[in-house]
Amino acid sequence: MASHGDIITILSIDGGGIKGIIPGIVLAFLESEIQKLDGEDARLADYFDVITGTSTGGLVTAMLTAPNEKNRPMFAAKDIKDFYLENCPKIFPQDGGFFGNSARTVKSLTGPKYDGKYLHEIIKEKLGDVKLHQTLTNVVIPAFDIKILQPAIFSTFQVKNDAYPLKDALLSDICIATSAAPTYLPAYYFKTQDSNGGEKEYNLVDGGVAANNPTLIAISEITKEITKGNAQLKHVAATDYGQFLVVSLGTGTARNEEKYNAQEAAHWGIISWLTAYDSSPLIEIFGESSSDLVDYHVSTIFQAKHNKEGYLRIQEDDLKGDTTQMDLATKENLNNLVKIGEKLLKKTVTRVNIETGEQEPVGQITNEEALKMVAKLLSREKQLRDIRKPTATVANSK
Repeated sequence: MASHGDIITILSIDGGGIKGIIPGIVLAFLESEIQKLDGEDARLADYFDVITGTSTGGLVTAMLTAPNEKNRPMFAAKDIKDFYLENCPKIFPQDGGFFGNSARTVKSLTGPKYDGKYLHEIIKEKLGDVKLHQTLTNVVIPAFDIKILQPAIFSTFQVKNDAYPLKDALLSDICIATSAAPTYLPAYYFKTQDSNGGEKEYNLVDGGVAANNPTLIAISEITKEITKGNAQLKHVAATDYGQFLVVSLGTGTARNEEKYNAQEAAHWGIISWLTAYDSSPLIEIFGESSSDLVDYHVSTIFQAKHNKEGYLRIQEDDLKGDTTQMDLATKENLNNLVKIGEKLLKKTVTRVNIETGEQEPVGQITNEEALKMVAKLLSREKQLRDIRKPTATVANSK
């Protein structure tokens, strides 16, 4: 954490199914810029105090922070794209054609569109028996417990010092749960146990139900640590967002495409709200509204605290056609999402106008240029912490 540095650094990744490729492209660029400064072994987990993600963002969070046999991140950021290109068609198999689409729509009336078996297998294979407390930096991954109708926040802050041992679940179980989007993938059940024989059961669905953009949850977890008197954060006031650096990545939205309208929706019943246009309008609306409200709230706070540069939100708001779908895992659509991520880097940085709620350009700086500045800040912060960190050597003790 920031006990030996000047800022608290947070990376946040939205949910969005296969559209997780878009933030994957952005993360690969950011990590490559850090490597230019600090060497090819540099990884994002070395630079962010907290990495948080919902749904597909939760999976990316685990990829960036789960340790391998050398106690380094299992995945470099550049590997995320290839993981999605290889595995998304197996997670969301496409039957193709009109009859394939119709079959999936009919299936969604009686159960999830996809059985989730391959997703479960690949996550368990990659993450193995890694538990939440073992991540290489702090992580915060939300899900939603449908049995008790409240969010389930899996946070390394909560499991440190055995404060909440029953939340120290397998990282694979957490990732499967946060990805269990209603109507798309089955809800997920698991239990945890502690050393005293205590048990806790979880009945979970996608964290996007509660927080598709988990930025605010991560900030809240840090604020709780500050108010509890965490020694590493004793120099930070609970409301002092001037010491925060937040990078928040969206998975794309169709803000500029008229996807639905009130004239049509006025006649929809429950089936249409769940299956119109071979998608789930209700789930999309929950996800989009959650992401936008969090962005609006966080942006407002940072502007009010005179730290506009401390919050960077990168979001593609001009998705169209097939690229708006979270599960259309055709080769063509996945490759188009890669191109969208690459083009997004060249677009101008935008910030929400707190008067209108609209995204507006911030000068002439591009997302690529902003990320280069972030890389320099992260590198400088890490060097500062390394210099200030107390060291105790045998030589010094003599």
